[in-house]
Amino acid sequence: MARIEERKRNAGRRPRRPVIYIVCEGAETEVNYFRKFKTRYSNIDIRPIPSQHKSAISLVNRVADTLKQEPYYPKDGDQIWCVFDRNGNTNEELQKAEQIASRRGYFIAFSNPAFELWFLLHFADYRAYLADAEAVIAKLDVDGYIPNYNKSTDYYDALLPLRRQAIDRAVSLQAYHKKEGLPLLHRDSNPCTTVSQLVELLQSRAGQN
Repeated sequence: MARIEERKRNAGRRPRRPVIYIVCEGAETEVNYFRKFKTRYSNIDIRPIPSQHKSAISLVNRVADTLKQEPYYPKDGDQIWCVFDRNGNTNEELQKAEQIASRRGYFIAFSNPAFELWFLLHFADYRAYLADAEAVIAKLDVDGYIPNYNKSTDYYDALLPLRRQAIDRAVSLQAYHKKEGLPLLHRDSNPCTTVSQLVELLQSRAGQN
């Protein structure tokens, strides 16, 4: 099974900032969003990287192939986050992906049904079932939150003033599903997103508090 090996650094090199690798299921929306967390005041290096894998198990299992020769020093604070949606994953597949990630020391930012739910929570405390990504995008458009939503458009700056509300709403959704006895990585935990956990990490380390 492929895995990332921790590589030794050369003696006498200038101290290196810890790297947060964000392996994204999507090639546009997620990558565009997380790339904007980079600032000159950051004490980490943020690297969003698209993956060709849509299956949760494949995405987590093939992180080493996705990152290829990227240096990885977990003992120095490097982290790997796997960002993916519910898609067609079964509950068994989601559980397996979570087990693989835990065993390898990776973190997961999961959205059900889609990453755009994180955007929606900036505007509303939404609790109703959402069938798929198209349903989330329709809410953004029809309710006037982000008219004519486009996956390739950068919405980071427009969302930034509402981030605290989005985090609070995401955390509240997580608490609701836990109270109902549902794992967060589960098809029935809808709507739900743990992207807030990654966002809180990035903003605290990127000088954005």
